[in-house]
Amino acid sequence: MYWLPTTKKELERLGWDELDVILFSGDAYVDHPSFGAAVIGRVLEAEGLRVAIVPQPDWHGDFRDFKKLGRPRLFFGISPGCMDSMVNKYTANKRLRSEDAYSPDGRHDMRPEYPTIVYTNILKQLYPDVPVVLGGIEASLRRLTHYDYWSDSLQKTILVPSHADLLVYGMGEKPLTELAHLLQETADRQDAPIDVHTFRNLMLRFPLRQSVMLMQKKEIPGGIKDDDIVLHSHAECLKDKIKQAENFRHIEEESNKYQAQRIIQEVDGLYAVVTPPYQPMTQDELDRSFDLPYTRLPHPKYKGKRIPAYDMIKFSVCMHRGCFGGCAFCTISAHQGKFITSRSKESILREVKEIVKLPDFKGYLSDLGGPSANMYAMHGKNLELCHKCKRPSCIHPGVCKNLNTDHSQLLDIYKAVDAIDGIKKSFIGSGVRYDLLLHDTGDERINKVNMRYTRELITRHVSGRLKVAPEHTSDRVLNLMRKPSFQLFYDFKRIFDRINKEEHLNQQIIPYFISSHPGCTAEDMADLAVRTKDLSFQLEQVQDFTPTPMTVSTEAWYTGVHPYTLEPVFSAKTQKDKLAQRQFFFWYKPGEKNNIIRELRRMNRPDLIDRLFGKEPPKRRR
Repeated sequence: MYWLPTTKKELERLGWDELDVILFSGDAYVDHPSFGAAVIGRVLEAEGLRVAIVPQPDWHGDFRDFKKLGRPRLFFGISPGCMDSMVNKYTANKRLRSEDAYSPDGRHDMRPEYPTIVYTNILKQLYPDVPVVLGGIEASLRRLTHYDYWSDSLQKTILVPSHADLLVYGMGEKPLTELAHLLQETADRQDAPIDVHTFRNLMLRFPLRQSVMLMQKKEIPGGIKDDDIVLHSHAECLKDKIKQAENFRHIEEESNKYQAQRIIQEVDGLYAVVTPPYQPMTQDELDRSFDLPYTRLPHPKYKGKRIPAYDMIKFSVCMHRGCFGGCAFCTISAHQGKFITSRSKESILREVKEIVKLPDFKGYLSDLGGPSANMYAMHGKNLELCHKCKRPSCIHPGVCKNLNTDHSQLLDIYKAVDAIDGIKKSFIGSGVRYDLLLHDTGDERINKVNMRYTRELITRHVSGRLKVAPEHTSDRVLNLMRKPSFQLFYDFKRIFDRINKEEHLNQQIIPYFISSHPGCTAEDMADLAVRTKDLSFQLEQVQDFTPTPMTVSTEAWYTGVHPYTLEPVFSAKTQKDKLAQRQFFFWYKPGEKNNIIRELRRMNRPDLIDRLFGKEPPKRRR
């Protein structure tokens, strides 16, 4: 059992006097396949490279953390964290979160705001001739002009303020493996480290797929072609929000195509050139990534310290990548894509057996899931149709007729996992798409399998509380969210309650809801309060909408129009308007009653006052 080196002393122990790649991570170093820096480090190591990780370097003072390992032979890599740094640090109301889940003991002073920019600028100051490659979700979602909620401004591609040499977007195994091979061959041939000049020339001669680079117009490989998508420039988007909305539609569609086109955007007299993404990983490729020799543990430097995110996932297994839900507020499809790549049954079982060996494992798997728990092994029946498709969602506004929603393979995985010696129970902690369970496929066999899956899920894999995400009750708002009608939630809850009664179980559904989403009004939230009260819910899992880069919802929030239709969309933006919506989540709290009654009277909805709080007795005449 060994970790990738993080210090000079650890390098000496390995007998290394030089590194090929040094990764700087905004997260604590946990050597686990759920942590991006560990994955990229292990992938590059498997290609024969000498890789080190510098987790959460101190960006103050003399920058000793940035200097301690010297310069790498090929490049510096920046992995700012598993979560967007600003979402990780601040709430929707821009208040500091109580803890940073990816830092030891939850400390929130271990990373700067926008670590991608901060880390890269320091490295460029110290080692101006060494290439810096950006990766991770923070860079991926800021690869082109984007709205930044925390500064309330439209920002340029993150390549501009960071001064990095290349940005790799999406999941990085394939592009970084190809990049490493090209750079290693060149460094071996010239018997010298790669410098910025050599790096740039290589990238212009051999453009890397799934990457973004700034270049002069005359440098664009092949010039601007007829089939390139040329976006409105950053300057045009600053002047006209509609142009920013128009840009986004192209960006999202190309992110979700098998055969995407190159995207080009002018910024400050240069051009951000976005090469098409790789096609989704094959099952063998994904297995190789998950089967690498992870210790599955935090680095020993954190002994005696708690890393909250690790505590959540250490007994969980991710079974697939990608999500075809296309929810308007979610960044998963922008980063992982909509096409599902599933691990083999053998790879999943190998990982479960490794978890069983962990000293503090008590027999309970916290999650057998993925971005959405029940999309494992799902794909188009006719893949040729998928190759031509550019729909951002396979299940909205309805489930695609070409989508195979058979849950048979999931049932087989659950059965095999539960049969492993040492497993007492496996739970499904990821969110479940109940619209896939309720969908009438037109195939009676698959319908029966899916109902069997629903029963098994509820009776064998719920740890007392099943998480689902209806998100709202208004079908108009749900349509903007790309979520199914709330009627499906009623249908699913009836099934859930019936099965619980039949099996003598006492389990709960825990629904997630969002307030202040574009298109949502205070009256919509009042309706949500009434409907959820009628279902006997006192809501716990709720949040205000947070605009994050590269989502349909954020573009609608910023531009005031829907990017696909360009029709106006209302958004609650002021603190007063947001609180007017959020308070309806908590109608059952005595401190909220008077404010809610005032708001409902302002709406002229006394009927909702009665439904929430009961009719008030008539006042006596004196």
